[in-house]
Amino acid sequence: MSDPIPAPESKQRDFKNFFQSVGYAIEGFLAALKHEPSFREDMIFMIILTPLAVMLPVKAVSTAVMIASLFVIVIAELLNSAIEWTIDDISLEKRPFAKRAKDMGSAAVFLAYINCAVVWGVILYSNWHRIQTLEFLTWPPQFLQ
Repeated sequence: MSDPIPAPESKQRDFKNFFQSVGYAIEGFLAALKHEPSFREDMIFMIILTPLAVMLPVKAVSTAVMIASLFVIVIAELLNSAIEWTIDDISLEKRPFAKRAKDMGSAAVFLAYINCAVVWGVILYSNWHRIQTLEFLTWPPQFLQ
């Protein structure tokens, strides 16, 4: 009878590990900004639309859902980029499974954009009676008067 496989060593979790994890996340974010034009485009899209979502006269939950749909695009793009870089690191030769994995990552980003368009469309359509008056653009805002 063979020896049983030993249990994996459990990792200690403390504040040091937490701050290391945050550091790795920031490194990944900065690497995406530096090396991924699509990610930069997605960030510009998010930077432009987030203030609009906040300014629009919709309920707070709708604003949160609109912003969350923008975050989904950025998250999908990060995962897609990670898949592409990993596959390219393994080998640059053309392989059908590698192409399929890359295409699936791209499809995830595409679906995130469709999701965002549908979310924004539904919220804008259902609040159009308030948006079309442009009252939310008057200064000073009503809560300051």
